[in-house]
Amino acid sequence: MLDMGFEPQIRKVVSQIRPDRQTLMWSATWPKEVQSLARDFTVSPIQVNIGHPQDLACNPMVSQRVIVCDEMDKKRKMYDVLERNMDGSKILIFASTKRTCDELTRMLRNDGWPARAIHGDKSQQERDWVLAEFKNGKSPVMIATDVASRGLDVKDIKLVINYDFPNQIEDYVHRIGRTGRAGARGESVTFFTSKDARKARDLIKLIDDARRSGCKDAHVPPELENMARHMGGGGGDRGDRGARREGKGGSRGPSGSNDLPLGSRGSGSGPPRRY
Repeated sequence: MLDMGFEPQIRKVVSQIRPDRQTLMWSATWPKEVQSLARDFTVSPIQVNIGHPQDLACNPMVSQRVIVCDEMDKKRKMYDVLERNMDGSKILIFASTKRTCDELTRMLRNDGWPARAIHGDKSQQERDWVLAEFKNGKSPVMIATDVASRGLDVKDIKLVINYDFPNQIEDYVHRIGRTGRAGARGESVTFFTSKDARKARDLIKLIDDARRSGCKDAHVPPELENMARHMGGGGGDRGDRGARREGKGGSRGPSGSNDLPLGSRGSGSGPPRRY
């Protein structure tokens, strides 16, 4: 919660708690900016690391495939990935903004795909319902902002698709960590465009580290190496913690535009699916 911009709310809650409280914090990543915030809520803290050092590390049980492409090609390539993997298993797609979530969900449902969206503009009741539909397999494709990148406990997600690369490299680790849980193997596919170039070097390091940790399918495409070499890229935006909230825009209309009937046809760019 500290990492996603809820510092004021946390401070308000802590101010109402007895000073002799015990404070426990858990996180798969521990960036320096969040460490400095956490110090304000702790006294003489003890830190315990489990599994790997403090450096960012991806789950070696998750294969990592990166597709370098143009922004305009992402929708077509997303359909290609879905066609190859949609066998009724759960697929989680991450987008950067609420608007993109709703647009992709509308497009997929117009083309017959069993997709639902979850993001911060939905009420808690709506989010609980969408998550239940996803968990029980009635809507095995869920499109989400980073509201679902942490704390989402669905053990049988087959594939994570990063339609938009996250603003922070830590979020990439959290996102692909939604699959490959409880000892199972998982897959991730990430679309990477020129606007993400400054994060190329960090992504390459994560993939290389995962391969050294035993991941059997973690490869750096030549296009990504070229992008890192010629366009730079190395975590230059980690200080933008104030912008960690979900992307602007994309408020869902009152008519519930995500709930088009399955099998209806629209102007989406993908082939029809029937479930």
